[in-house]
Amino acid sequence: MATLTINEAATTTGWSPRMLRYVEQLGLVESPRSAAGYRLYGPAQLQRLRTLRSLLEQHGVELGDVGFALRLRREPELAEALDEWFEAEPRRPTTGADGEMPDGDWLAFEQDKHQQLLQH
Repeated sequence: MATLTINEAATTTGWSPRMLRYVEQLGLVESPRSAAGYRLYGPAQLQRLRTLRSLLEQHGVELGDVGFALRLRREPELAEALDEWFEAEPRRPTTGADGEMPDGDWLAFEQDKHQQLLQH
């Protein structure tokens, strides 16, 4: 089967070699390797790159968006965690017997939490 090198595939597809590596890193297009380890692009890879470009343009999304969508398909735990996050409502901490924490204290409480996260 005839194949192209990464530079030839870049010229053919309009993607730069760097972008082709990124597309592969995201897991969107897999290119087999030669015995020497060079990426090889055949008709299947060129078709995937062409249809990927169409997908991006048609839906106004970026490569990273499609890569993340792939992760969601492959990692059900991540998809579930995101669903939970989207559905969650902010919850004001309680101050014990006094009930809900006042706005100013809640803001300071959240700022302290962020500072603790940044320190780790």
